[in-house]
Amino acid sequence: MENQRIVLASRPQGWVTEQNFRLEKTGLPKPGEGEVLVKNLWLSLDPYMRGRMSEAKSYVKGVDIGEVMVGQTAGEVLESKNPAFKKGDQVLTQLGWQLYGATKEVMKVDGSRAPLSYYLGVLGMPGMTAYFGLKEIGQPKAGETVLVSAASGAVGSVVGQLAKLWGCRAVGIAGGREKCDYVTRELGFDACIDYKAGKLRDELKEKIDVYFDNVGGEMLDLVLTRMNLFGRIVVCGMIADYNATEPYRFRNLRAVLVNRLKVQGMIVFDWKERYGEALKALGGYYAAGKLKTRESVVEGLANAPQGLISLLKGGNFGKQLVKLA
Repeated sequence: MENQRIVLASRPQGWVTEQNFRLEKTGLPKPGEGEVLVKNLWLSLDPYMRGRMSEAKSYVKGVDIGEVMVGQTAGEVLESKNPAFKKGDQVLTQLGWQLYGATKEVMKVDGSRAPLSYYLGVLGMPGMTAYFGLKEIGQPKAGETVLVSAASGAVGSVVGQLAKLWGCRAVGIAGGREKCDYVTRELGFDACIDYKAGKLRDELKEKIDVYFDNVGGEMLDLVLTRMNLFGRIVVCGMIADYNATEPYRFRNLRAVLVNRLKVQGMIVFDWKERYGEALKALGGYYAAGKLKTRESVVEGLANAPQGLISLLKGGNFGKQLVKLA
């Protein structure tokens, strides 16, 4: 048996290309004391990965040239040198873009409660990002209006469903009629605006209490002018800027002062002591049939670069994953 892994070959200038990655073959890792050897079955692809490919200072260290690309994985234990885990256990790890890995950092999940891949999405980091970002930073009150961009994506889709469960009006922004139909008909949002139709400025008429922002740039600039007094903006992602060579220049920041807006960045690690609370809540909603999800899957590790490029261009529909086995 051999391991296959994808490493960062070069840093992207602007848009990511397949040439920025390299597929390597290596021997199977051996688990040390306290470690488990895991066969990865699913790899999560997420927008934050674009930031890790860059040398720009961020909230965590980036990936070095020649290093395995980072990412969360779901798989099963093949061999254990840790008494808490046994062969066959289903686990979450941070092993990145590879087929096998040995690690101490491992979390057991119950594959009988939900499909294993859901622990990388609706019941995983994206779900928890939606939960803590909306609950703790957005602080929505029943009857308020919550707007979320990238509304059909892994995080946005959960934000809107939670907003509805918590008694709010949920409005989404997504790219394309098909995604908007899914957001309103399947996920139960009250409305969804298709930004690709080019009429966002005209169609976004209502006043917003909480904006959960996954996009940044021009969209955030516009929403600043639509916020209610004492509105809250959760800055979770800036996908509009990730591949830009020049940052967007904001025109409407005065709205923050005039409407006394609260604007706060959101990184899920800040709540790691409370992950159990989020998983319990999300798992409960899922079990009760109140939380729906959709996945975009690419097959095989070699296609992971293509999957990430598609995600960064909005080509995914729901949570983007790579099926490794």
